[in-house]
Amino acid sequence: MHILHIYKDYPPVLGGIEGHVRDLAEGLVARGHRVTVLVTSTDRRTCIEQPSPALTVIRAARMLHLASTPLSPAMIALARTISADVVHLQFPYPPGDLASLAVSGSPPLVVSYQSDIVRQKNLLRIYRPLLALTLRRAARIIVSNPGLIASSPFLRPHAAKCDVVPLGIDVMRFTPGDRQARDVLRLLFVGRLRYYKGLHVLIEALRQVAGAELWIAGNGPERMRLERQVIDAGLGDRVRFLGDVADEELPDLYRQADVFVLPSHLRAEAFGIALAEALASGLPCISTALGTGTDFVNIHNETGLVVPPGDVTALAQAIQRLLDDPALRQRFGAAGVRRIRELFAREHMLDGIERVYRQVTNERRCSVV
Repeated sequence: MHILHIYKDYPPVLGGIEGHVRDLAEGLVARGHRVTVLVTSTDRRTCIEQPSPALTVIRAARMLHLASTPLSPAMIALARTISADVVHLQFPYPPGDLASLAVSGSPPLVVSYQSDIVRQKNLLRIYRPLLALTLRRAARIIVSNPGLIASSPFLRPHAAKCDVVPLGIDVMRFTPGDRQARDVLRLLFVGRLRYYKGLHVLIEALRQVAGAELWIAGNGPERMRLERQVIDAGLGDRVRFLGDVADEELPDLYRQADVFVLPSHLRAEAFGIALAEALASGLPCISTALGTGTDFVNIHNETGLVVPPGDVTALAQAIQRLLDDPALRQRFGAAGVRRIRELFAREHMLDGIERVYRQVTNERRCSVV
């Protein structure tokens, strides 16, 4: 089967969905499929890469960047030249909707609905008709968790054609290690420093917590603002900005921490791949109740603690509770490892994706006959 994946970026560009698309592409190739990935380039040149004989990555020339969205007319032109058995679109990425329409032969469309559009209200007003068309056209819609179907106003009308396939990680790569006893316990955040991550809430909560330091791994548009907040709060000796961490160094970084915190306060946080990686690494986790995949990954009082989004006091109390109770940290950490291995292993994800592909191609053949 030839699968065409469409999204805005692909590694080495960092990001949770970027890494997810790479995992899908490489995993499907390993299972005998041919895969083409169509994304935008980081500059005005189109380039074609072939990491393996069955995997082609096309990076279409990028003309400009608007509202966190890279725009590439070349992507649509290139899509017209590609024949595939299935088109797999990562949503939301509005230009990708147009590219999926342009693919030769109109193959069945599978949409991975990663999150609602939260911040770009003006863009949403313009995009809404195309969004509706894409969801109507989709043969199947893949979501990472059942809560997203129930809570998204865009997905609810299409619930009958939604399939839950949790995002998967390499569980054998993220394994628990022996954590050193130390006087100051280490909180860890991993991810892009974006507006919806709630790091300003976490930094404010740290002021109410005794005996903890915070490591922040990742870069993004909020970094300068967060660094100023740390200085203004007098926390310069307790907060460390690590910048981007190489993919191969992430497992060891998780093993150096005591508690993982994902303080996202808006629904743009639809899953939290770093949350799954942290649980697989044996870390007790603190996350927020968003009605999205974060509630599905981290279970309150089982693998960690879940607090209301944007609530500084509740977040501080959760952190202090874990810091004060080593036995609870250990219990949550062990439960997290079990949960991730049972539900979020990469092979389980690939099984689910292949099942969806077989369904839509079989339906296509039956409709043609």
